[in-house]
Amino acid sequence: MIGRSRFLLVPLLLLAVGSAPARSSAPPVGPLPRGPVTTIRVRHGLLFAIALPRPVSGRTWRGARLSDATIARPLDEGELNGNIVFTYRAGHTGTTTVIYALTEDETPKALQARYFKVIVI
Repeated sequence: MIGRSRFLLVPLLLLAVGSAPARSSAPPVGPLPRGPVTTIRVRHGLLFAIALPRPVSGRTWRGARLSDATIARPLDEGELNGNIVFTYRAGHTGTTTVIYALTEDETPKALQARYFKVIVI
């Protein structure tokens, strides 16, 4: 039985390894339009969430720029009451800006942008 399971496992592993390079990530988001800026003040170590309206079909909210993950560490995302909710943990004391852009699928053109200034105290 061990020989048979090895016989089946090897082709599956080769298939998984061979298909990995075919995956690609979305291109970076291009220039950002102006958008509302929301300030979030939170104590070190606490969780906080950013809620964005659910986009229409074919559009998606994407992280548009890198932010300091030692200050605002992304944990999870989900849907709640028709909104897209991104959960973060407040890390080191400091300030960072988290930016989300609304795009058509995974294209680089930003249709809308939302800016969140995160201040950890």
